[in-house]
Amino acid sequence: MTLLNSLKVLDFSTLLPGPFATLMLADLGADVLKVERPETGDSWGVDQYLNRSKKSITLDLKQPESIESVKKLVQEYDIVVEQFRPGVMERLGLGYEALKRINPKVIYCSITGYGQTGPYKDRAGHDINYLSIAGLSGYSGTKKEGPAKNGTQIADLAGGSLHAVIGILSAVVYRAKTGFGQALDISMTDCSFAMNAISAPLHLQGGLELEPEELMLNGGSFYDFYKTKDGRYFSIGSLEPRFKRALCDAIGIPELYEMSMASDKASGVAFKQALQKAFLAKDFEQWQKIFADSDACAEPVLTFAEAADHPQLKQRGMIVEVPDDQGNLQKQIACPIKSSVFTPDYKHTGRKPGQNNAEILRTLHEK
Repeated sequence: MTLLNSLKVLDFSTLLPGPFATLMLADLGADVLKVERPETGDSWGVDQYLNRSKKSITLDLKQPESIESVKKLVQEYDIVVEQFRPGVMERLGLGYEALKRINPKVIYCSITGYGQTGPYKDRAGHDINYLSIAGLSGYSGTKKEGPAKNGTQIADLAGGSLHAVIGILSAVVYRAKTGFGQALDISMTDCSFAMNAISAPLHLQGGLELEPEELMLNGGSFYDFYKTKDGRYFSIGSLEPRFKRALCDAIGIPELYEMSMASDKASGVAFKQALQKAFLAKDFEQWQKIFADSDACAEPVLTFAEAADHPQLKQRGMIVEVPDDQGNLQKQIACPIKSSVFTPDYKHTGRKPGQNNAEILRTLHEK
């Protein structure tokens, strides 16, 4: 038995936010059926990961017979995830109200950049834009070089995907109690704005202007990255007194501890400069050895290849091998949720678009 074996999801989403959300549901045991455009080409590496364990059919939603197929499917697949701009599904006759009339239990999750309402609802955007409008980019990065350029899609994943999953599973609990579904409006900008969790109160209650390199966690303290002699970096997050002491001991300058505990700005600047100088004196590998057994909240900045081979992530099983349609195994990131009663079953890599047409559509025609 899986954690979500009773859930059946009809997934119209593309790109990243929706597919990653339904990937999480599929990993936890939900039956996810992707609805894709007929002209979609063969899947590539990202699709093979994001569409893991999902079935795939192709439907031309501009054709009446395809709309009728969806209406039949929603009688069984009663969780719908879509990522079109507001109004698109309504114009196709597949909006929440239309599907609700067919199945009152339907949970209908819409993921968009700016939400179903508001002056920006029809505006195009990507992750970088949502983070900008949400204010997060405004106090990230440096004063000299500007906002930080992130290596992953924060608004898409932490904003859209995770909040969509939370909303869907909350709606499932509500449906179990009441017998009714609901519409969920997930705005990646709203969700990103909510992630100003630590800094927002400083402005909303205290009136503080949030600027780069002015806060404890955005470069305004020694909580930062430090360049090593060979051009690599270490992350230092030794905020608490015992971790500061461990840090000062590890770098061989225990007398810096008193400076690190001072509350005046000049001492803070001097301590950070001392750390910068210290880290430049040794190369990356030397610092790795020094901090290997030190509990100082000091860790190396790894490449992805190094992270994938890290003993912690390897022991946690964060890389798995998933079968493809050619009898081969493909390495992919595992589901990060560990359960005492369930282990994910990675059935297969993402299917080619329409690979399950015969199976699914034949069953529909027989009904």
